[in-house]
Amino acid sequence: MEAFHGSTGSGSLQVQIIVEPNEDDIFTSAAGTPVEEHAALSPENLDLSKQRAYLDTYLKSLPYPCETEEQMQAHLEYIVGRIAVCVETKNWMVLNTWDGVLECWLLMRYTVPKSLRAALVRLHYELCILPGIEPRVTRGWIDMTIKLLGHKLDGRKRLENMAPNYLNLAENCKHYFSPDDIPDMLEEFVPVLNQEVFSTMIIPVMASFLPVRRPGLYIPMLFKIWEVSNSNIVDDRMIELVGSLAETHVAGAAGDTGPKDSERWKDVGIWTENQWSFLVGKALASMNVPVGGTKGMSTTGAYADMKGGQSSRVKKMANRVVSLARLFVNSMSVDGPSRADPSTNSSPASGTQTPQQPGYLAGSRALDSLDRLITSTETYFHPSNSGLWSISLSSFVASLAVEFAKRWQDEEQPICKTPAGQRLTPAIRRAFVSVLRTPVLLAMFAKDLASMVFAQAAIRYLAVLEPRLLMPELLERAYGGLESINETHRTTAVLSMLVSITQPLANEKIYLGGQKHIVPLLELCIPGIDLNDPNKTMYTAAFIGSIAQNIKIGDLSSTQSGVPLSSDEPPESVMDIDPDIHMPDGSAAILSREEERTLVRESTAGFADWVTSFVRRVLALYENLPEEGGKSNTTGGRTEENVLKSLRSALDMVFLHLSAPLFDLVLRIVYDYATTNAKSNAVKAFGQLVASLSRANVAKTVDKFLPFCVAQIKEELKHGASSIRTTSASAAVPSDTTLHWNIAILRACFQYDSQVALQHRETLLDIISALQEKTLSERGYSSTGRMLSRLLMTLSTVYPFYGRFVNSEEWDSPEFNSDHNVHWGRSHKFQDVKIEWHTPSDQEIAFILEILDKLVAPALDKIEKLLDTHLTFCRHAWNGLPTLFKEGSKDVIFPAINPEAEVDGLVVSQLLVSAGFALTDPLDPRHQRAVAHRRRFGQVLHRAVQLLGGEHEGEDHIDAVLVVNRSIETYLTDYGLDPNDFAGQQKNYLTARESQRVSPKLKMHNRLILVRRAQLHHSSRVYLNALYRRRDAIDDSLIKDLAALSLSPYLRVRRQAQSSLHKVCSTFVRSTRMILPDMFGALMRGSDPDRMKGALYILWNKGTAMYAISDPKDPNLYGQYLLALLGCQHQEKASLSFPTLVSSLSKDALAFLEEESIRTDGYTDDVPAVLEALEQLKHYFSDDCVDQHLLAEAREKGKRRVAVKLQRYDETVASIVQLALHPTTHWRYVYWSLKFLIGLIRRDAVPSAEVAKLFMLNTTSPHSSLRSTAQKGIAKLNTFIKIRTYARSTEEAWLNEWSNPLQAQVPIRSNPDFYEYVQRPVDASPDSALFVDKVTSGFVAWRPSTKAYKAPPENGSPIAWEDASRPALLAIEQAIQENNYFGRLGELWAQESNKDTKPDVRADNLSFAKSMAKMLQGEHVDLIMAELEPLLSDDDRFKQRAAAEFVAGIARGTRHWPKGPAQKVWAWVVKWVDFKYKEAKPDTLGIWESCVNNLLHNRDPRRSPELISWILSLPTDFQSESAFSITKSLSMLGCFVDYVGFRDPHLVERHFELFLSNANIAYAELRALIAENVFLCITNLWAPCHSSVQAFLDACNNDDPLSIRNVPFKDRIAKLAEQLGAWKEERLPPPRVNQSQYDKVGLTLLRWVWLTSFSSQATLLFPFLLPLLLEFLQMTELSDNPELQAHSQAVLNIISAVTPPHEFIDPIVAIFVNAVKSSKSWRIRLHAMQPLVVFFYRNLLGISEHTIKTIMDVLLECLSDDNVEVREMASKTLSGIVRVSQRQSIPPLLDRFRTTVRKTKVPSRRDAGYAESIRTLHSAILGLCALIESFPYSVEKWMPPLTDTLATHATDPPPISTTIRKTASEFKKTHQDTWHKDQLVFDEDQLQNLSTMLVGTSYSMVVTTLMKEDAAVLR
Repeated sequence: MEAFHGSTGSGSLQVQIIVEPNEDDIFTSAAGTPVEEHAALSPENLDLSKQRAYLDTYLKSLPYPCETEEQMQAHLEYIVGRIAVCVETKNWMVLNTWDGVLECWLLMRYTVPKSLRAALVRLHYELCILPGIEPRVTRGWIDMTIKLLGHKLDGRKRLENMAPNYLNLAENCKHYFSPDDIPDMLEEFVPVLNQEVFSTMIIPVMASFLPVRRPGLYIPMLFKIWEVSNSNIVDDRMIELVGSLAETHVAGAAGDTGPKDSERWKDVGIWTENQWSFLVGKALASMNVPVGGTKGMSTTGAYADMKGGQSSRVKKMANRVVSLARLFVNSMSVDGPSRADPSTNSSPASGTQTPQQPGYLAGSRALDSLDRLITSTETYFHPSNSGLWSISLSSFVASLAVEFAKRWQDEEQPICKTPAGQRLTPAIRRAFVSVLRTPVLLAMFAKDLASMVFAQAAIRYLAVLEPRLLMPELLERAYGGLESINETHRTTAVLSMLVSITQPLANEKIYLGGQKHIVPLLELCIPGIDLNDPNKTMYTAAFIGSIAQNIKIGDLSSTQSGVPLSSDEPPESVMDIDPDIHMPDGSAAILSREEERTLVRESTAGFADWVTSFVRRVLALYENLPEEGGKSNTTGGRTEENVLKSLRSALDMVFLHLSAPLFDLVLRIVYDYATTNAKSNAVKAFGQLVASLSRANVAKTVDKFLPFCVAQIKEELKHGASSIRTTSASAAVPSDTTLHWNIAILRACFQYDSQVALQHRETLLDIISALQEKTLSERGYSSTGRMLSRLLMTLSTVYPFYGRFVNSEEWDSPEFNSDHNVHWGRSHKFQDVKIEWHTPSDQEIAFILEILDKLVAPALDKIEKLLDTHLTFCRHAWNGLPTLFKEGSKDVIFPAINPEAEVDGLVVSQLLVSAGFALTDPLDPRHQRAVAHRRRFGQVLHRAVQLLGGEHEGEDHIDAVLVVNRSIETYLTDYGLDPNDFAGQQKNYLTARESQRVSPKLKMHNRLILVRRAQLHHSSRVYLNALYRRRDAIDDSLIKDLAALSLSPYLRVRRQAQSSLHKVCSTFVRSTRMILPDMFGALMRGSDPDRMKGALYILWNKGTAMYAISDPKDPNLYGQYLLALLGCQHQEKASLSFPTLVSSLSKDALAFLEEESIRTDGYTDDVPAVLEALEQLKHYFSDDCVDQHLLAEAREKGKRRVAVKLQRYDETVASIVQLALHPTTHWRYVYWSLKFLIGLIRRDAVPSAEVAKLFMLNTTSPHSSLRSTAQKGIAKLNTFIKIRTYARSTEEAWLNEWSNPLQAQVPIRSNPDFYEYVQRPVDASPDSALFVDKVTSGFVAWRPSTKAYKAPPENGSPIAWEDASRPALLAIEQAIQENNYFGRLGELWAQESNKDTKPDVRADNLSFAKSMAKMLQGEHVDLIMAELEPLLSDDDRFKQRAAAEFVAGIARGTRHWPKGPAQKVWAWVVKWVDFKYKEAKPDTLGIWESCVNNLLHNRDPRRSPELISWILSLPTDFQSESAFSITKSLSMLGCFVDYVGFRDPHLVERHFELFLSNANIAYAELRALIAENVFLCITNLWAPCHSSVQAFLDACNNDDPLSIRNVPFKDRIAKLAEQLGAWKEERLPPPRVNQSQYDKVGLTLLRWVWLTSFSSQATLLFPFLLPLLLEFLQMTELSDNPELQAHSQAVLNIISAVTPPHEFIDPIVAIFVNAVKSSKSWRIRLHAMQPLVVFFYRNLLGISEHTIKTIMDVLLECLSDDNVEVREMASKTLSGIVRVSQRQSIPPLLDRFRTTVRKTKVPSRRDAGYAESIRTLHSAILGLCALIESFPYSVEKWMPPLTDTLATHATDPPPISTTIRKTASEFKKTHQDTWHKDQLVFDEDQLQNLSTMLVGTSYSMVVTTLMKEDAAVLR
């Protein structure tokens, strides 16, 4: 990475370009490539030299001369000149089109100096932050900024723009924000941190903005915040951030960030020990595995996010596992003492693993943590243990492999800056692969496809990193999977895996020993080609193709073997697998390179047999294909087509890499089959097979097939083949099969090398002419046309030959052919690849023109007679000539611009570049002939449309019209390269590249990939020539013809024409503008319904709708789209689908009705920063860059354009209002009129009184949809009036920076200051305190000032709405004074709805009432209250809901009313709330609770003292006999505490004591309310405020900046926990036990803990849990109270789903351990161990070694517990702990358990010591079984001897025997896949012991027992 700092001129924006060369990415301009650095070059020139060298590799790879840099710079200057004109005239819409041309220029990869790139970036960056621009336009600028990005940006600019677009911009720019801005950013962000916005806004925003340089300034703070946040969103963004930081600072001070801005390495990478432990805990939780069999969840964060309700506000999709992989890999280094690498001693079945030693794996702490994480989740990789976690685990492993390979490759480069001490080592690499080996070997057989694919992606990289560690295991599984071909899933998994390891398999430099397996594996996979199993067939084809493209398939053995090259066999004889094929000996010694090569050479003798079997197997599959047919003439369905496509790819690769003798053999087999068969179901498939042969060797293929095919075709035509005239696709006539068969072969023969076609010129002309004349069936003449198209494409286009894995001269060299196995799998650099291209020669052009003269032109003459046949022929001909000639300038007859308002010079134009067109000189006679032929084709098409249209149109002509339509599409769009085809090529290239890549940043590839890259670059040039095309007269005529066909009464014609028209409109400039008047005209009154449907479907197209609604370059078009839709109601009854169609269009149209669209097109604000950036950009070009005449014209016409558009806007709004008010307008069209008007009203336009009247009229409509929409319209209108009144400039209005006249700023610096200030009285005096409604800071720090509001005057409105808006306000006032407006509206709101089974307050209604009250400013208050009185008096719950909505809305709207009217309203509100409260019922209490919530939310309680007094005066008699009365009081108090509590801590403390002292209430619903209120009290008082932002940052370097260890009321809860012990002794006996003090208080506490666990503040629990946890454990044994028992068990399970602060981990574990040790109840011991194992797993690295030792001691004691369940749980727990952390304890544990087994003798059942002996022996057996189960997928060296001990006791009494059988059964399941190798570790007696353990007895034991019984009888 190269970087330099350079100034782009004066201004605040410093520019830094960071260049990251990526030669694989051909979609953006290259920024550099490695070249020889020269000390004399400046950084700028050095960068240019790199870019030029990189560009040169691309240009030299093409077969034609390309533009010079000077020419392309001239193009760039022209583009920038047009951009400059658009910027200076603020024509943002047209600017976006020129940005598209700039993107095309960048696609060509020409050099761009860093300073110029920086100037372009700065211009677009300044454009991005302009206020009031349509989001679609802004998105375009953001995308362009990101494409150009590589600069230093001012991270402080426009931080208030938090929309997703800006976050996306910040996310991509933060790498280049100056770290000097970090303190300023933190000053912005930190004060607004509070409990509500941790997850919903601030953390995601901070993660997007904070620079990656100098992260030490903010990392401690973010970790402290993260520690107390229980949120999946925070986890996602923070893990993404730490992964990015770990990668950026992997080199520390030596990295690209420099010593000043880098983060130094600490304990583990750039992280401290505590930070790393926390991160690993988050990684463990992210795996989502069900640890310990618990039914709990990994985290409650997702539920907390949903509970917050705003989780999607700034949510960004983040790939957590990729970030975790980056974190682990980029934190690895040798940073501690090393312990032995298990891979040196063990493999999954070696049986030689030694116990874990002290130290870290390979000396790396990060790798050791990864090892423990993988080990702890290892069992969940097994296919039998799959679930939702499988994808997370397998994708994590795949990401780890990718990231490790990427870092390893980076550190191998000589320019790597990572210090040697921080680099990966071979030991780390080997240990890393050994850690991931077992998981990937298990997951490769996963049940779900996604997990299997991820596992195989990991295998691809791991097999290259350490092939000798992984490849033998993979090959063993490969042979096993292919030999058991009946296990379909295993076979497909193995085949898929083999595709991923083709590189190490084929390349001896990667893995010596893999090549000799190629032929046996290829032979084994032949049976995989099976039409009955399509998936297996596709995987088989993929493997064969991937292997074939890396090798030469030729015999190198001393003597050829296998099937003689002259022999032949029927395909049936090769369908079965060769029984002699077997798996090679996996235990063979490692051979030398020469010995391996000898084995490889000998194995190649099997190629002849294999390729013969392969071809015959394919032919046998072809014979079983379903019949071809259907509209697109496909073979079967999509599955069969995919199978044929995969086989085609495999055949291409195999035939291309055959040696000459083997090619001749295959050619002979195929030829013999072709000449003796003609299968109607395999015509297309067999043609593809012949095409594959042709691709490998055209000359031989043509010489073999041409004479036969020509003769057969003529013979078939002679006997009447294809003589039955048809015009539509249908099943082929059986008698025509031979004709179609031979046409397909002939077409396939000429798909590649056109030189051979020239040699057979006359033959081809003759046979094509005969076919043209005599094929009359649709199948026949279409096949003829496709053959002609293919031939012409071969002759006229540029394409590469021979995608073999080495260059052609080497392929043919004797040296290569004598030992080509040495070169298998070779990779190339791009510059080393010599590509052979086909370019049209003069002879080929002459041949093309001859075909046009002799075949195509005569066909045009005959079109009137046989339109279908001959037009199809002509269409296919031109379909094959997309690059025959390059279009010159066209005579544009109808430019489709408005000369009064548009500038022709700004209409976007083509970027014409060299693209290998056959004819480029317009003066060349051949060029003129070709153009004349094409023009004639167009003219004939136009005449054909005229002949078939109008009165001649009928059902009999539909097929002919369809042919004409397709031909018009060919004429208009088959030029250059279609965008979809180009996108497909891009996708195919990327897919092929990734499938062959063995390292993420590898620059050397298989030669075929590099050939495809060159071809894609050529295609991109052809593609550019097809963009932004202009229209001539013929084009215009044909486009109008397509538009007319799109309105046809026949559905088939309409659909096809519409599809063609959409494609054409995306190709030609202003073609959409040309057809819109016709479409609008077709919707007018009197139009035929079918024509209207056609027009509507055309207008439904997204591009057409966007152009017509939001981006009509002609301002006269504005609004016509909306009016045309609304005018369709005259056809409302024409069709049942018509209303639905219009509604769908209208709904989609709303997306384009952006408020900013008019302002964007008529921008009036000054843009000094943009113009400054533009001036800097101009310095890089000549003085003539900007055309001054064009600029002057654009300025003049810009004014007219704006004026006309504003006029059209007013006319559109007026027309919609008029239509909506018309009495005959259907309600559905009134609805869409209202929707459109809501989208059209703007803050920068004076609100219309007519619009206000219309909205108000419909607010009382009986139609709920009309009423709801009108209410939203009024609310939006009122909001805009408010903004227009408050804003002092348009910039303030659009940036939402306006302020209320009563607004002021109050300096508050601490929480005590705040508490004191909000208690002061407020009045209208100058020195009075102010109202503080919404508190946006103060949780961790206060802003310098806080927004507050002055008290309004006693009388007289403090706010005067702007004069221009008064007519609209007057219309609203008049409406509410008429006909009991609010009474009628209330009745409508009170109507029941089927959906409202439980009526809740509706936010839309409340918002409307608030908006109305706010605008009235106290006027008509008596009227409103009087009209609402009847509604308030009614007891109906739906009317009460409506009343509550009015009450809450109106009261909230009084905030800035004069004091008198406001007090009147509040008195009225409190009166009715009190009345309704007293009369409330269970089904209406929630309504009034919501009402009170809304009254208090973000409102200073001093505004409503009456309400506060009322709430505090409510009775709180918890001893009342009425539970519902207490519920009502608690509900209201909860509202108060929730929204007001944080303002008065003393009041909260009193209420907390009230709630907690009554936690023993008898009613469950009241206990739930108390628990909720306790939670609210605690969270309201939790405010760890600091004196300043810097003080908070300093505190974050200590332990507890957020006071999580010293939470409010901690001592009070601890005191209550002490009381629980005494209350437990006082519990009442059943059945009154649930009335005990202990039980009631316990249930309240459990409910509180449960509620807190699912909140974003869940971490607050842990200080409270320490004294409570033991009590909760004891509750689990209280079976006399099932409710208490269930709640306590649930709480214990959920505790582990919250990540605790690190200092709480050991104390919590200690509580569990002490409970197990000290409890006399076995149930408590059992219930304590269940959460213990989950908590241990989730906090694996945070538990100290001392604590782990204590756990081990307790578990060993529990193995001897009296209770069997406790013993078994202890065994399971011990197994897990040993597996993940205590392997060093295995030797002493083995000795202990063996000794116990040896010493324990079981006496007879009658003996008194029998039970004790059984328990002791069972404990030891459980211990041994736990050790075995701790290694589920390996056989350790100490395991086989254990079978002697366990088998001896396999027949002991239960539970000993059942434990042994269960362990043996589990051992069998987990070792099933590797048993062929595992069994070698056991001797014969030990294998017999395993059998005995599994079944409980053996034959020898049975015989012995019988002999003893016989002896006893004899005695």
